[in-house]
Amino acid sequence: MARDSDSSSLVRLNIGGKKFCTTIDTLTQREPDSMLAAMFTGRRTISQDPENGFVFVDRDGKHFRHILNWLRDGAVPVLKDSQYAELLREAGYYQLFGLIDGISDVMNQRKKNEESDAELTRIDIIKCIQSERVRFRGVNLSGLDLSKLDLSFVDFSYACITNVFFSRANLQCAKFRDVDAEGANFHNSTLRECEFTGANLRGALLAGANLQSANLQDACLIDCSFCQADLRSAHLQNADLTNANLEGAILEGANMKGAKLSNTNLRGANLQRAYLRQVNLKDTHLEGAKLDGANLLGAIR
Repeated sequence: MARDSDSSSLVRLNIGGKKFCTTIDTLTQREPDSMLAAMFTGRRTISQDPENGFVFVDRDGKHFRHILNWLRDGAVPVLKDSQYAELLREAGYYQLFGLIDGISDVMNQRKKNEESDAELTRIDIIKCIQSERVRFRGVNLSGLDLSKLDLSFVDFSYACITNVFFSRANLQCAKFRDVDAEGANFHNSTLRECEFTGANLRGALLAGANLQSANLQDACLIDCSFCQADLRSAHLQNADLTNANLEGAILEGANMKGAKLSNTNLRGANLQRAYLRQVNLKDTHLEGAKLDGANLLGAIR
């Protein structure tokens, strides 16, 4: 990285083997709270090759050009839904919440213009939640836009909610027992005291979500993004967090007994007083994590 006296210094990036060139201004101005901004404002250490000056980031570089274009001019690219899912995962890793919102808006509009396999529509859901006791147990709601709705205490157990948009929704005390929620978007949603026991949340986006005291026991959380999520006192016993991203998450007092943490990103996470007894942390990324008062008896490190 070539550093000049001003913040427009040239930056050379190696993203999983793909080379990019940009400036510090580009990486820091549009999303100042992102991981990339933290890397180039001194708030996070970086790995720089002394021979060629490239800063290495161990991520797939396939969609990084779209990330750079977003940071340059705020443009959300036109992609296939499967590619948007991949880009959302990368945006979650880099904590680019503005890009996440932009992609969500585009996909929501696209869903409105296409036929859905869901058994109910957003209007149907809104009418239903005006009742006192609402249950969608076993219903297929895949692909619906349910963002920003008050869905507190609703029972979604056993439902198919794959790729549903719950971003900014109020889901406090909702039940998601044994749901298929692969690829669902819970960005910045309220999920306090929710039940996700046995749920399939593979690849789901929960960045910035409030999951205080939520029950995620036995859930499949592979490849999930929990960046900056609040998981205080959450129940994560036997949950599979393989490859999950919990960077900067609050896990204070969380019970993680028996959780699978292979290649899990817990950098900068707050794990104070968390229950990690006999958990295998050998392949877990814990740089900068707070472990004061954590129960690590018998943990493999």
